[in-house]
Parts: sequence; structure tokens; C-alpha cells
Amino acid sequence: MKRRQFLQSTALFSVATLVNANTLLTTTPLIDKVGLGLFSIPKLLENDLDAAFTLLSKMGYKEVECFGPYEFSTDKAKASWNAVTPQLGFKGSGFFNKSASEFLNAAQRNGISIPSMHTDLDTLLTNMGKLAETANMIGSKYVVLPSIPMEERKTLDDYKRVADKFNIIGESATKEGIRFAYHNHGYGLNKTNGVMPLDIIFNQTDPNLVYFEMDVYWTMAGGADPIQLFEKHKGRYKMIHVKDMKESKRFAGDGGDPSQWISLFPYMTSCGEGVFDLPAILTSAKRHGVDHFFVEQDMVQSPEIALKKSADYLKSL
Repeated sequence: MKRRQFLQSTALFSVATLVNANTLLTTTPLIDKVGLGLFSIPKLLENDLDAAFTLLSKMGYKEVECFGPYEFSTDKAKASWNAVTPQLGFKGSGFFNKSASEFLNAAQRNGISIPSMHTDLDTLLTNMGKLAETANMIGSKYVVLPSIPMEERKTLDDYKRVADKFNIIGESATKEGIRFAYHNHGYGLNKTNGVMPLDIIFNQTDPNLVYFEMDVYWTMAGGADPIQLFEKHKGRYKMIHVKDMKESKRFAGDGGDPSQWISLFPYMTSCGEGVFDLPAILTSAKRHGVDHFFVEQDMVQSPEIALKKSADYLKSL
């Protein structure tokens, strides 16, 4: 081959390689596995667990996150749950009257994994052994506290004590081969005496022991900016609850009690149909370390329609 032909061939190869690389970059989805927080479909799970997982699989969901209390949860945790279920309209939780292995089998039959479990503070503090045993058995890398009990977050000093407890829980979880994470609600996002309570938790916990799951909806309803939080706490957030809001709404108060959360349920909508800039939020999330993206539309009506829209939207990004 003459020199000129060689150079032309090399140039064409380089251009083709670049085009192929660009094509790959543009076709790679932002989210590899779309997940679902099972608080979205508790009644379906309560009525027919296998049918619920089959529906999720058909809609394209690959991961789920379950919620407690579980059979091994403390009596205090179960009593707290029973106190709020009249407002919710259902009682089922955990593995919905199935064993952990039966629950896992139902998920696996439909190509779904369970990387995360929500639980409660008492169980995390007093029964990590059984919790971790179950988490390891069903493949949950993370055990997550969905909210801090109201009586433990009244003052800034309370938040400091909570941070200390989180470090203890995180160390205990790490010894069992799993990770501990905290999921935020709307409280703790507004400054008290110049200090944001959530910052206390971030600043006073060991980043190797305590991780975070952001709930986009509650973060926005509490007046905080998800992107700023991702940038400020790079690598700390590992999971995210992906939600959208029909119109911009804030909590009536500090976002600190279930009645305020439930009052905003009607404003939830399928991802991509609300006012949140989800492409920007999710791009920032992935850039700063988030690994799991769980759609959550609390107790959604017509899940076969609403959750399908969310899955399709997220897979299109």
C-alpha cells in the first residue's frame, strides 16, 4: 500500500471509530436498571404477590426496594406502623405474609433484584444480626432508615445524637457485610440558628459507614435543591427515589410528620409529566455516585398505567 493510501485508510478508520464511539455514547441509557420502591404498590403486593412482580417485570422494572416492618422488627416498630396504617388504608409490609425466601423467589422468577430494604431505627439498633442475615439472603446491599422518629429530631443537639447513632449502626452493618443508608423526608432541610440539621448528619458521620438515599419529592417539598446536595456531598448518596410533582408545592409546616407527607401524595405524578427537571437531577445524581434509581409514587392509582409511564420515561433518558 502506498503512503497516501495508507494515510487515507487510517483517517477513514479513525473517523469511523469516532462515529461509532459517539453513537455508543448517545445510545447508552442514563439509567441502566430502573427500580421501584414497593410503597408504590402495597395493595397489589398484599392481594397477589406473584402477580405484582409479574406486572413490574412486564413494565420494565429490574430492581425493587422493600419496606418494613418485618417479622423480625421490634414491637415498637410494629406498633408505630399500626398507628399510621388507618391513614394509609392498608396494613401489609415487609414480605407480605411470605417468607423472605418466597419473596426473593417471586422477584427472581421475574428477573428482579432487591438491592435495598427500608427498616426502622429500633431494629437497626437492636436487631442488626437478623436484619443483616435477611438482607444478605435476599441480596440487599443496603439497609435504609426511611425517617428519624419525631421525638429524636426536635433540636440540633438531637441531630448530633442521631449522627452518633448512625455511626454505630453503620459500623454494625459493615461488620455484617452490608451498608447503612438514611433516606430523607422534608424535615431537617431548613436552617435553625444558621445550621441545616441535615448538614449535621453529613458532617458528623463517617462517609465509610453512613450513606444516603435522596427522596427528590420530599427534598423539593422541603425547599432544598437536589443538585446542590449532590454536588455538596459527592459520593455520599448511593440511591435515589425518583418522583415528579404536578405543580410546585411545599409542606404546610416543616415536613416533619406523616400527615404533611400524606397531604402531598395527590400531587405526585408519573416521571416526566411534572414540574421537576428530572434529566438534570438524575444526571447530577449519576455523576456524583448514585447507583440505584427507584421510582416511587406512593400508593399510586392505576399503577399499570402510571408506573409504566415512569419506567418508559426513565429508560428514554
